[in-house]
Amino acid sequence: MDVSRKKNKEEKLATVNFRINRQEPHIVVRKELCESGKCPGKPCLEACPAGNYSWDDAAGTLIFNHEGCLECGTCRFICPLEAIEWNYPRGGFGVIYLWG
Repeated sequence: MDVSRKKNKEEKLATVNFRINRQEPHIVVRKELCESGKCPGKPCLEACPAGNYSWDDAAGTLIFNHEGCLECGTCRFICPLEAIEWNYPRGGFGVIYLWG
C-alpha cells in the first residue's frame, strides 16, 4: 500500500470514535477456513476500508481486529468461504462517526 495513502487513511480513521464491546464482538471469523491454501486470494485483506484484516506469513494465519470496524459489511460479502459471521454491534456499541 502506498505510504501516503495509508497515512491519509489513518488520519481519517483518527476522527472516528468506537465504543467497543470486548466481551461480545459483532464479527467472528472462523480463521481455520482462512489458512494458507484454503482461501483463494484472501480478498478481506484488501477490501476492508479500515484495514482490520492482515496476514501473518510466518504463522500462516489471519489476524483480525474487530475494534476498528466501520460496520460497512464488506468483509461478509467478499469472503468466498463465508468464514465471517457479521452482525451489527449491540446497542450502545460500535462506530460513532463525526466524532473528531
